Amino acid sequence: MRNNNQSTVSEFILLGLPIRKEEEGTYYALFLLVYLTTVLGNLLIILLIRLDSRLHTPMYFFLSHLALTDISLSSVTAPKMLMNMLTQSQSISYAGCISQEFFFLLCGSLDSFLLTSMAYDRYVAICHPLHYNSIMSYTLCFLLVITSWVLSFAAALVHILLLAHLSFHGDNILHHFFCDLSTLLKLSSSDTTINELFIHIIGTMVITLPFMYILVSYGQIGATILRAPSIKGICKALSTCGSHLSVVSLYYGAIIGLYFVPSSNNTNDKDVVVATLYSLVIPMLNPFIYSLRNRDMKSALGNLLSRGKCSV
Repeated sequence: MRNNNQSTVSEFILLGLPIRKEEEGTYYALFLLVYLTTVLGNLLIILLIRLDSRLHTPMYFFLSHLALTDISLSSVTAPKMLMNMLTQSQSISYAGCISQEFFFLLCGSLDSFLLTSMAYDRYVAICHPLHYNSIMSYTLCFLLVITSWVLSFAAALVHILLLAHLSFHGDNILHHFFCDLSTLLKLSSSDTTINELFIHIIGTMVITLPFMYILVSYGQIGATILRAPSIKGICKALSTCGSHLSVVSLYYGAIIGLYFVPSSNNTNDKDVVVATLYSLVIPMLNPFIYSLRNRDMKSALGNLLSRGKCSV
């Protein structure tokens, strides 16, 4: 488990979810179903957007990337958690732990930037409808996605490079189901002041500023609707923004609960539960939100099913 010459931790022990031993079988089946639903649901969204030409618009372009990110986010944590529950092996190598945290941070940051790009798309569509096609060009959409990837990669890389310079001696038990950054910092025997400083700096850039922009965008959308109040305008705004607002509420609500609401005790149970919602449950809900609340997606799904019946 450790290098005897340097007493350096070479692997970590993931304690997993705060559940009783006799309940593991039930939770294994539940989270396996959640993970499969997440993958299949988001793949269906990508497939529908790809096949239906009516969905070849900026909003659905961003949605397809969000669906891919949600699959990746769940795949970073769920397979390892499920394997540990199945085999009763709780260990993860140091390299595997660092890699898992890198991709978790990458996907989490990408989610935030993509939701922000979608908010900008909705802002232009409702506040500047006459200039929508000229503003939301393919080039701009492509640049927004590329910029989201670059910024997310940079944010994750900074955290991982700082984490790689820390030393871990003695205790190697993580009270979590994956290699969470804050949990790792608590285990480190090095000074983590710089790491914590960059958590606040990067957190502001990746979470706080995008969230504030989304709030301002929807403030502008609301003001535009109120200036020309009509039932038709309100219904149009709700139909185009309702799904996005639901996802934003779930995503940032989980982030606030995880990082800004302190635990009531010294255990990590609350953090583990909220992290489970953030990384496993919310990515599963997104396809349902966009399919059940979106007329275009339901129409595309109906067309796909009709094609299937005709081919049979």
